[in-house]
Amino acid sequence: MVKYVALYRKPADVEAFDEAYFTSHLPLVEQTPGLLRAEVAKVTRVFVPGFFGEHELHMTAEMYFESTQAMKDAFGSPEWQAAGANLSEIGGMELVAMFAAEVVDR
Repeated sequence: MVKYVALYRKPADVEAFDEAYFTSHLPLVEQTPGLLRAEVAKVTRVFVPGFFGEHELHMTAEMYFESTQAMKDAFGSPEWQAAGANLSEIGGMELVAMFAAEVVDR
């Protein structure tokens, strides 16, 4: 299993960003073919201050896929493309760092 992780720093207008994210962006992400699960969490505390520089974290989003290939296929879908365009529209691309990580079962 692999997950796509997005870390969002705090936007200038938290309420407006959250409204747009949860009402327009997340529903588009959830339509992505091959997506097994999407999980969003609000950051309530950072235990290592300064690790992210001067940026204050706002929330994380994790999207799970069966495999790297399933994730790559999802990224080529119209649904994922629409979600990316929407994230740009709501100002999220200026706030986010994204990466993929393999889930390790021990």
